Amino acid sequence: MRLLITMLYVIFYMRLLAISKAYVNVALNKPAYQQYQYISGDYRYHASNAVDGRKSNLSFGSGQCAESWYEQTATWWVNLTRIHSIHHITIYFMTNNDDSYYRTYIADYLLGFSVYVSNTTDRSHGTLCFKDDNFTTNTIPSVFTTNCSVHGQYVIYYNERLPGVVYPDGYVRIALCEVEVYG
Repeated sequence: MRLLITMLYVIFYMRLLAISKAYVNVALNKPAYQQYQYISGDYRYHASNAVDGRKSNLSFGSGQCAESWYEQTATWWVNLTRIHSIHHITIYFMTNNDDSYYRTYIADYLLGFSVYVSNTTDRSHGTLCFKDDNFTTNTIPSVFTTNCSVHGQYVIYYNERLPGVVYPDGYVRIALCEVEVYG
């Protein structure tokens, strides 16, 4: 009888494991690129900082964030090195570890951003997972998550402020401290 109960437990747990879904951050330590790095060659602002797993200091110059210049377009991407089945994407924006500072000085740079998944570095060949057209400086979360059940190799963060088009106030730049891609 004891053997039968043990076997039933084993079968139960094997079935439970088979139907449960565990997602893994497939972006961790993968190659990353950004357009217009804040100080070219300075590791403190490099694209790879946004996929290094560190998010204890979300401030400017901490070496844990990717930061760019103020430009008309901002592009950052991570190469997952192969096509993955993606479930969701989480972005930790730069906050200078202070919500009031984030809302006053950073949030407006981020408004209107988009997230794509593609098999190339060209976002227009990919799937739009999220396009912000509702956030304000008071509502944009400092940690943003979007579900995106697609297959792809590149996750692309994009934002723009092109002449002749109405956008949210503020410049555009990259201020990403961690991008996690779960699949």
